[in-house]
Amino acid sequence: MGPLLALAAGLLFGAGLALGGMTDPAVVLGFLDVAGAWNPTLAFVMGGALAVTFVGYRLVFRRAGPLLAGQFTLPTARAIDARLLGGAALFGAGWGLAGYCPGPAIASLPAAHAGTAAFVLAMLAGLALARR
Repeated sequence: MGPLLALAAGLLFGAGLALGGMTDPAVVLGFLDVAGAWNPTLAFVMGGALAVTFVGYRLVFRRAGPLLAGQFTLPTARAIDARLLGGAALFGAGWGLAGYCPGPAIASLPAAHAGTAAFVLAMLAGLALARR
């Protein structure tokens, strides 16, 4: 049952990204172009995501435990160190240069935007390199 729910959640997430226009890198790059032709679409998508997450967390944590696991597993790390800052900077630079982050890039593969497959392959190579 767990893998089916994960698939459904991933499909819902991908559909939301596509509906919000986040599978088009021009929308993201337009949001980052504050001195030019600024496009606020990303701000509205992020605001909607924050609202849903806020409500979702309030509902989920009213439960004694998760539906498909024995207990909740929450992050415990609290340190802001060079590794965290470097990773965030690298993520932000890649996002700003390509107009993609991992979720929208994968959801964009069927649309065959120029460079999407190259981005996803480079992302997967980077993930493999980081694990080594």
